[in-house]
Amino acid sequence: ELERRITRLFLPDAAGRRPCLGGGGGIYETDPSCRKLVLFHEYFHGDTGKGLGASHQTGWTALAANVFERVAATRAGRVKV
Repeated sequence: ELERRITRLFLPDAAGRRPCLGGGGGIYETDPSCRKLVLFHEYFHGDTGKGLGASHQTGWTALAANVFERVAATRAGRVKV
C-alpha cells in the first residue's frame, strides 16, 4: 500500500498531471521537453500530494526510485510481493 501511494505522487494521472507538481501548470507540466522530468521534494502536502521543501536535496524521496522499480517489476510479473 505504501509503495502504491508513493508512486502515485509521481506518476501522471489520466489528464497527464503529476500530483507532486501541484497541478499549477508550470514548466514541468506544459513544456514538452520538461514533461518527463520529475522533481523529488523533501516532503509532500498530505491532501494534494504537491511536492514541498527543497527539491535539490532529495533525501528520503530518493528511495522512490527503488519503489518504482519494484512496482514496475511486479506489474511485469517478474516479482511477487
